Amino acid sequence: MNTVILAGGLGTRLAEETDVRPKPMVEVGGKPLLWHIMRLYAHFQHDEFIVALGYKGEVIKRFFLEYHNLSGSMAVDLATGDVDTFENSGQDWFIRLIETGMHTETGGRLRRLQPYLKNESFMLTYGDGVANVDIDALVDFHRSHGRIATMTAVRPPARFGGIVFDGDLVQEFTEKPQVGEGWINGGFMVFEPEVFRYLEDDATSLEKHGLEKLARDGQLAAYKHDDFWQCADTLRDIRTLRKYWKSGEAPWKLWDPDRPAIVVS
Repeated sequence: MNTVILAGGLGTRLAEETDVRPKPMVEVGGKPLLWHIMRLYAHFQHDEFIVALGYKGEVIKRFFLEYHNLSGSMAVDLATGDVDTFENSGQDWFIRLIETGMHTETGGRLRRLQPYLKNESFMLTYGDGVANVDIDALVDFHRSHGRIATMTAVRPPARFGGIVFDGDLVQEFTEKPQVGEGWINGGFMVFEPEVFRYLEDDATSLEKHGLEKLARDGQLAAYKHDDFWQCADTLRDIRTLRKYWKSGEAPWKLWDPDRPAIVVS
């Protein structure tokens, strides 16, 4: 199953970091947020990615172009310019980096990726949030509910809008924070190909148009993740993530061999 990562936004609220790079390339522990997200999916054996590029997409391209050579040791013959790499510790991932426009909305970016997704189920997340979501449990939940879409609902700080549920389905979105049960869209979604019927053009917002229409049609399930989730909207958020990483106890680092396996009750 392919994993789509939306990585084309301007990141205006993180101007201190995003003047020279897109938000998914802001580093935590010496690695971009994008890398952390991909490591989470790869931990669950999902290692095929489609990254939707926009603002400063060349920075993301350069990172992955250089990743193999710079992740191990190398020998350089200065007389010939020949380079030999060895002891490579790179990841066994296949990544498509697709330009989706500078100002395209989130739904429009996804719409542009349709040719690469064939006619199969796929996962999607944003390039600016990490969590300790059990991806396998999320996919199983999606399949068991038989809806076009499943989103992961999380409990964030109170500055966000909220979600009202009807059982395991999303009934409506609320504008005020901490209304009802106080849950919001945390990303980490699963879609069936029928989602493209809800995406009209480049100006389509996945959230305001796609997800809200799916909810009204009873086609949006909610996988409730009542554990760690953190977005990277502000410099304060980035500092929080860096503090977690520096402590050696980053909650989203499920690929740590010393971390106990997730147990789903």
